[in-house]
Amino acid sequence: MDNNQLFQKFVAFSAAVHQITNDITKDVKSEALTPLQYKILEYIAVSQPVTLSEVSDCMQMSMPNTSREVKKLSEKGVCTRITDPDDRRKQGITLSAAGEALMNEAFQQIAVRFEQRIAGITAAERKEIERALDLLQQKVFY
Repeated sequence: MDNNQLFQKFVAFSAAVHQITNDITKDVKSEALTPLQYKILEYIAVSQPVTLSEVSDCMQMSMPNTSREVKKLSEKGVCTRITDPDDRRKQGITLSAAGEALMNEAFQQIAVRFEQRIAGITAAERKEIERALDLLQQKVFY
């Protein structure tokens, strides 16, 4: 397989990941959050602590918009800013206890939907998928 074919498969895979992510996360967020705020919390949950610029890059948002959304999330009590003791100019953003609880509940709902999607696969196929995900993580999504 040449690089162009591999790239085309990667593009198709990426699009499918976005669609499946949308399908299994639909309606799991709190009514108090906008879809963007949920996505920011989801990113914080899996990558914390994060910086404002990391959130901005990941969400493809301007720094002022990112700052405003993180401020709203802080006001809702679901995330906190932690100042770096070695460099007081730097701040890390983490989930608060309420944010952890919210995301744990969301991830439990997502896990149930994921289990439903893979319910018909064999143990060998599960192992193969796990190996494929590990390989993608190591070689493509590092």
